[in-house]
Amino acid sequence: MNYNHLGTSALRVSEIGFGCMSLTLDQAYSSQLLRSAFEQGINFFDTADLYDQGQNEILVGAALRDVRSKVIIATKVGNQWRSDGSGWDWNPSKAHILQAVEHSLRRLGTDYIDLYQLHGGTIDDPIDETIEAFEMLQQQGKIRYYGISSIRPNVIRAYAERSNATSVMMQYSLLDRRPEETCLPLLEQKQISVLARGSLAQGLLLGKAPQAYLGHSAEQVAKAAEVLQQVAGHQRSAASATVRWVLQKPAVASAVIGIRSEAHLHEALAAGHAKALIHEELTTLRQTVPALRYEQHR
Repeated sequence: MNYNHLGTSALRVSEIGFGCMSLTLDQAYSSQLLRSAFEQGINFFDTADLYDQGQNEILVGAALRDVRSKVIIATKVGNQWRSDGSGWDWNPSKAHILQAVEHSLRRLGTDYIDLYQLHGGTIDDPIDETIEAFEMLQQQGKIRYYGISSIRPNVIRAYAERSNATSVMMQYSLLDRRPEETCLPLLEQKQISVLARGSLAQGLLLGKAPQAYLGHSAEQVAKAAEVLQQVAGHQRSAASATVRWVLQKPAVASAVIGIRSEAHLHEALAAGHAKALIHEELTTLRQTVPALRYEQHR
């Protein structure tokens, strides 16, 4: 497994990250998956206070407690559950963040969070207040670093210019090349790392029945899957090839893959060990799938 620095921080994250949202609440099975991932080189585990109303954090924290100093735990904040449990509301206020971190620390069973991320965001948020909350928590030692999870160029630009964010988690795949227009170049310039999610494009590149995706027609998706399979050849699986595509962008530090089963873990680890795509293969894939652009939140 290869490891990359997250931005300019002291964190070195495995280039395959474990997306914990997909875990079932079967504690024994999910704990075994988490431990197996750690033992095979994955050190980055991403959860959120929103997932399973905090139960996901509890599960992750318990499974990794005795190897806490050897793993990097990331969680997220900003979505506040309503008292009646009927749903959640967006709340990026300083008061909420300072309160929510205490709950996440308790659920994770730790006294610090390696990476605390804003779980969304709009350009109309009190951004400076949100940043102030993260900076305060960093000074207090409750979090080591902070970042955001967003696909909105205007929000990403605001945090890149006004904060000390270490990372941005965003959707990026062969079928979603929108970040290439402005986001990836900006973040590379600012030395802010990308944590890529959705690298497998909902399985549409891996044999799932083709359907329209973002601005691509079902026919275009089918063609992309066909060419990807050809590029993968006998040396890699299609899943490994599409993950390698994502990882070969300089700004990307880790591909965070949702893992729910042993099969998913095996596939993710295989991608981590797969041979890099060569220039000709990258060119072929670029020519097959056009890079679209974000139409909103520019």
